[in-house]
Amino acid sequence: MERVPMTVEGFNTLEAELHRLKAEERPRIIQAISEARSHGDLSENAEYHAAKEAQGMNEARVAELEDKIGRAEVVDTSKLSGTSIKFGATVTLVDEDTDEKVKYKIVGDLEANVRDGKISISSPIARALIGKSKGDSAEVTTPKGSRSYEVLKVEWK
Repeated sequence: MERVPMTVEGFNTLEAELHRLKAEERPRIIQAISEARSHGDLSENAEYHAAKEAQGMNEARVAELEDKIGRAEVVDTSKLSGTSIKFGATVTLVDEDTDEKVKYKIVGDLEANVRDGKISISSPIARALIGKSKGDSAEVTTPKGSRSYEVLKVEWK
């Protein structure tokens, strides 16, 4: 079983979703199935079939979340330190061509979201940055072509 690195924040988000699915969605779906069953003939009961489909999708997501949580290797990034970039670092970069500043936190694959400034440890940018320090340059091959970034700051939050 392959362990998956994850921040405490990402782990808590998955646990919260799992709890919601089990404590709120599951009982709601069971109630909908029960109500639809009371309407009579199940073979032509669209409400029943929709509720059963929702139950299947909910249970699949529960199983997926339980698997992810079971394989999670939780890393408390607030206890990390150092000057070189690694998992959990919040990095401020400047694009050497456009002088555009960007800030990313390097997180696990399951919690990456570029809109929130979180990039996956396995993304091209993160792979190019690992091991670099403030003042270093990193050449990154992205879908939009090759880009060069300079590391302005490495933080641990």
